[in-house]
Amino acid sequence: MAHAHGEYYQPQPSYWPIIGSIGLFTGVAGFAAFLNGVDIGKYIMLAGIGILLFMMFGWFGAVIRESEAGLYNDQVDRSFRWGMIWFIVSEVFFFAAFFGALYYTRDLTLPWLLGEGAKGTAHTFLWPEFTEAWPTNGPQGVGGEFQSMAAWGVPALNTLILLTSGVTVTWAHWGLKQDNRQKLIIGLFLTVALGFTFIGLQAWEYSHAMSELNLTLGSGIYGSLFYMLTGFHGFHVTVGSIMLLVVLIRSMAGHFTPKRHFAFEAVAWYWHFVDVVWLGLFVFVYWL
Repeated sequence: MAHAHGEYYQPQPSYWPIIGSIGLFTGVAGFAAFLNGVDIGKYIMLAGIGILLFMMFGWFGAVIRESEAGLYNDQVDRSFRWGMIWFIVSEVFFFAAFFGALYYTRDLTLPWLLGEGAKGTAHTFLWPEFTEAWPTNGPQGVGGEFQSMAAWGVPALNTLILLTSGVTVTWAHWGLKQDNRQKLIIGLFLTVALGFTFIGLQAWEYSHAMSELNLTLGSGIYGSLFYMLTGFHGFHVTVGSIMLLVVLIRSMAGHFTPKRHFAFEAVAWYWHFVDVVWLGLFVFVYWL
């Protein structure tokens, strides 16, 4: 059993990390097999996701029970905060890699293919007929003709939704600090509703792009970058919405106090990070 010994906290032995590792390995292996045309790959991937969900439900439940039992001291609170900070830092670099790929492709590789700069010889010797500007699926026209997604439709609406959700989650935080349970619950409910609305609109956007614009993952480098950037962001919004829903349920159950509510703060930090990433996506993927 977990114990708090003065300044230090001694957690109980846990089997959840190994279960999480098995789920991650199974999910990634299944996804790789699916991308390579192995029929059973999608089922392996779904099994891995199921294992991860089981791990998250069990492990987070154990942490919540220990927290509500008063086992966590200030040292544990600092550990949680630093853990969340470094997790968000790792997410910053994760998205930075994809934004870097977008910059390299759009501002370096494309000019070379058009004959500019010291590496522009590819245009002369390989693809002299290539004259396209961004967005492009490359000199070979991989995936066929497509249309890019307009910025001032669903993407602009989703931008407004996420910015509004940043306001509502902050309003909920104020309610918690003021020990106003009603304001906390209403703010969280609005944030969760906005998050899932964003997800639904993005799903509709994907359906429209694939069926009517012929914009798919196979639409060359533009299609790949579009879906990798917006898809991973959508995954983060989904995870964030689920975490906010859990925090909402806990708030309705009477959890959290004005002075001790790190779980709420961690999710709020994550949500604001997701908001900032979307602003970058809207400007550099949709607008410019």
